[in-house]
Amino acid sequence: MAVVTGGGSGIGRATALALAADGYRVVVAGRRREALEETAALGAERGHELVGIPADVRDPGAVQALFDAVKDRFGRLDLLFNNAGTAARPLPMDELSPEQWSRVIDTNLTGAFLCTRQAFRLMKTQDPRGGRIINNGSLSAYSPRPNSAPYTASKHGITGLTKSTSLDGRAFDIACGQIDIGNAATDMTQPMTSGVPQASGGVEVEPRIDVEDIARAVVYMASLPLDANVQFMTVMATKMPFVGRG
Repeated sequence: MAVVTGGGSGIGRATALALAADGYRVVVAGRRREALEETAALGAERGHELVGIPADVRDPGAVQALFDAVKDRFGRLDLLFNNAGTAARPLPMDELSPEQWSRVIDTNLTGAFLCTRQAFRLMKTQDPRGGRIINNGSLSAYSPRPNSAPYTASKHGITGLTKSTSLDGRAFDIACGQIDIGNAATDMTQPMTSGVPQASGGVEVEPRIDVEDIARAVVYMASLPLDANVQFMTVMATKMPFVGRG
């Protein structure tokens, strides 16, 4: 049984559908009920049952209600994909508002923690014990973009959360890994098709990759037995400016 946050669009939707095709019972969570229903409908067209549960990962009460519903309906949790995320408008550091900073950190990092916290509570006590948590990271965890402080800080935080979760989960057969993605073709990366600022000061169009490629990678990570783990995986557009100096 799997939970995918941010399952109403983009990477989350593609991954939820891929997991369902691989045999998982899947709950998709997110803030927009209509989008979750669209994901579930796409699954039904393919002969798979996906359940949409509206939940804002920034809200501890909503997150607890989500995982309580998972326990009540399915009795266990085998996989959590912490995928929900957002970004602020690209602004110089001194022009960012505290509210813009908090919205990104609360969604990308605190939201992942709140979901991980509830997943631990289920995975530690279920029989058979254990499960897997996969965090959606970013190449920003290694190399930031200009004017991206909130997003970059959140993804560095995700790397720390991934490592801590891996260590703290060992005693309970809980594995944790991270997938770092470079330019998946989603609404969030649409501006890259017309050009985005580079560290050199220039503006370049950047290549993007199909979300299905990321979905297959997550399914592979999820397919391993709990005594094996992909700790970090990078999936990126081959020609994007990341490796080396451009």
